[in-house]
Amino acid sequence: MLKILVPTLMLIPTAWLARAKWLWPTTLAHSLMIALASFSWLNNASETGWSALNPYMATDPLSVPLLVLTCWLLPLMILASQNHTASEPLNRQRMYLTLLTSLQVFLILAFGATELIMFYLMFEATLLPTLIIITRWGNQAERLNAGVYFLFYTLASSLPLLVALLLLQNSTGTLSLLTLQYSDPLCLISYADKLWWAGCLLAFLVKMPLYGVHLWLPKAHVEAPIAGSMILAAVLLKLGGYGMMRVIVILEPLTKELSYPFIIFALWGVIMTGSICLRQTDLKSLIAYSSVSHMGLVVGGILIQTPWGFAGALILMIAHGLTSSALFCLANTNYERLHSRSMLLARGLQMVLPLMTTWWFISSLANLALPPLPNLMGELMIITSLFNWSPWTLILTGAGTLITASYSIYMFLMTQRGPLPSHLIALDPSHTREHLLMALHLLPLIMLILKPQLIWGWIS
Repeated sequence: MLKILVPTLMLIPTAWLARAKWLWPTTLAHSLMIALASFSWLNNASETGWSALNPYMATDPLSVPLLVLTCWLLPLMILASQNHTASEPLNRQRMYLTLLTSLQVFLILAFGATELIMFYLMFEATLLPTLIIITRWGNQAERLNAGVYFLFYTLASSLPLLVALLLLQNSTGTLSLLTLQYSDPLCLISYADKLWWAGCLLAFLVKMPLYGVHLWLPKAHVEAPIAGSMILAAVLLKLGGYGMMRVIVILEPLTKELSYPFIIFALWGVIMTGSICLRQTDLKSLIAYSSVSHMGLVVGGILIQTPWGFAGALILMIAHGLTSSALFCLANTNYERLHSRSMLLARGLQMVLPLMTTWWFISSLANLALPPLPNLMGELMIITSLFNWSPWTLILTGAGTLITASYSIYMFLMTQRGPLPSHLIALDPSHTREHLLMALHLLPLIMLILKPQLIWGWIS
């Protein structure tokens, strides 16, 4: 664990001490080496499930894919941000890199924590760098409004979680994930117990986000700079799913009845947010709403608590992390050339940037879960386990997948096909940096087809 954490911490002095012309190359090379070193975690499913164990940190098959995804995204965020921060003063560029690095440190500590209070602290700590990135480097004036939404939704929902965890500590005497699974099942019968159950899950459901408490997400995504959008979509939403999987094992007897309304909200959200996507003109907003729709499936898969549901949820989280991050990068390449996120102004880009269209095509197909990509595997496992739980869910999930396919194709056709408008004359050509960025997003996705055991989680 330390062989990843210490180099990541050393990225901060590197960002402040490197010479101006070497700032971006050195931080990129350094973070890429950390990402490559993190692959060693994928190689150690020990018999108990826990490995790289020390008193505070450990990895198991559930946290490893998320840890590797976190490390993999830092070099990609640095690659994506290089162009739009180039005009800023040097100190601000260094600060930007420092915030991205600190975010990665907090995320590694959150996914690696063996103790629920440490997980909670790191879960909250990720809020601060993200908030600064959104409110300081966002594009529009509404970014402060978006930051307030983001802060207060997350804070208001996570206070009950802290109280719930302290109550759990009182009743079981431990909050260690290593021993909690062996403690006696809790006898949950009173109304207070039901409130406690809701308190444990509320913070994670808002972070996911569940439909109904998702209003902060489109605002935060649309106003954030590219690195903010990437880390939000790819990793921060997954903190919610990871926390739910960890906590729901302890809440056993109540979940069977109490999870009904949440599953219904999640599946209804898949349809509603998909329908919103069909009417979007703002490109980043469309991708943000599609994240809510995919996370609805993940919430459903986790709450019915079957091995298939859990595995499908983890696979979909990893696949969605790479796909939505890639889509945000593509939206950013459009924004850097056209200075507008509107899909009405940018059409027919295949005529001027044909290779970019290839990346758009692959990303859109990944977003609509084309076989044999991991996106499809995750969605199928969740839909199958939901159908096994109640056949009626097939109506909601079936309509959801249909709408997802519709808006993904709509997004691709709107931005890439058709005649080129006359106001798009002098566009910059696409750069090698952008093609490298897209390849590093989509190659891992395609290679996971060959060895999906890496992201199966607990059933592997």
